[in-house]
Amino acid sequence: MLHRGRARMPSILSMSHDVGVTVRVLDREVYSMSEAARLLAVSPARLRGWIDGYTRGEIHYDPVIRPERTGNEAVTWGEFVEAGYLREYRVKGISLQKMRIVVQRLRERFGVSYPLAHAKPYVFGMDVVLAVQEEVGLGSSLSMVRISDGQLVLAPKAQHFFEMVEFAPGAGVGEDEALRLFPDSTSRQVVLDPLRQFGSPVVRSTRTANLYELWAAGESIAEIAEAYELPDADVEAAVRYESRLRGQEIAA
Repeated sequence: MLHRGRARMPSILSMSHDVGVTVRVLDREVYSMSEAARLLAVSPARLRGWIDGYTRGEIHYDPVIRPERTGNEAVTWGEFVEAGYLREYRVKGISLQKMRIVVQRLRERFGVSYPLAHAKPYVFGMDVVLAVQEEVGLGSSLSMVRISDGQLVLAPKAQHFFEMVEFAPGAGVGEDEALRLFPDSTSRQVVLDPLRQFGSPVVRSTRTANLYELWAAGESIAEIAEAYELPDADVEAAVRYESRLRGQEIAA
């Protein structure tokens, strides 16, 4: 007989680490570098290079995501989301260093710390993105927007990423910020949410890892679904996602 516990849901836009200290969602430290790399299916070394820079021989490379190197191994939600965007553009032989300048300029133009984790560049700021791309001389392989039939549209990889993210609606605190990611491109049942289960992949606030481990131990989809009061389809989605996450080859 399986038993489950109910997760307690915190506030959607911010959470206090210490008394009197409220942390915006994008600034919230959610993952270790190794866990973030596992969820993004990239090597920790590659992710660390994107987020905090790296050294090769005597040459130091600045981070793409952070304004400067910090040595901090904790990954904020904003950094994780932006790394998810960069992952879309990970192509052998293509350096992402030019994206550092793009991120810097978008940060300045939009006045936000994590421009790739806001809806602005993907929705009503595409003209700004195009101008930055042209200023930087960003090649088509890294372009975020393009002109198609006289219309300014997202490039295919940027469009794919945009469809994986749920952004906060409306105005005020948290406006346009990325609230959660849907890492399974085939459905929106599996969710990464910094305010649910410490950012672990979940279906309806239940960790996908828990469901997968029960299935791997021999429990049926129906038994697991009944115990967790979930639709069979949610359990199946969790098992598919975890199977793919655990079985995929991690890029160096």
